Amino acid sequence: MTDIIFLIVEIALIIAGTALFTEVLIRGLSRIVRRAGGHAGLARSIREGFTLIWITLAGVGILSLAGVASEFSFLTISGIVGLAVSLALQNTLSNIISGVLLLSDGVLRLDDSVEYSGVKGIVVKIGLRATWVKTDKGDIAVISNNYLVNGPLVNHTATQRLERKLHF
Repeated sequence: MTDIIFLIVEIALIIAGTALFTEVLIRGLSRIVRRAGGHAGLARSIREGFTLIWITLAGVGILSLAGVASEFSFLTISGIVGLAVSLALQNTLSNIISGVLLLSDGVLRLDDSVEYSGVKGIVVKIGLRATWVKTDKGDIAVISNNYLVNGPLVNHTATQRLERKLHF
């Protein structure tokens, strides 16, 4: 009987611990998105992605703890799946990581006047994978975040904001 109670307590601790860790991570990234002027859909996408990660981690922990699957076989299978997913989504993951870097570094904000590779305009949307720039002609240029991070990106309106970050 005590073994069952101990197992239930361990499962509850796994669920609570992974939920707490995920919530702290989500709140931190959401704060960065809001500070950078990102839209609510971006924050929602971050929350949904990390909720999926939380469910996966909690499920792996519970199944491993219950003895349904050994830790080694779970690590092997998850490693193979992770490798396949990362290869399949390499460009998408690169753009998402670049989008998070753009937001966290404060390089781009909504309504900034930017120029990249001959495209000049105002930032109207910053997404996880791409940034939308409205040109002087009224067209929307969708530029991959990976390209923006690798530059050269010229931000005409963020000079003072970025200079403050550069000076210690």
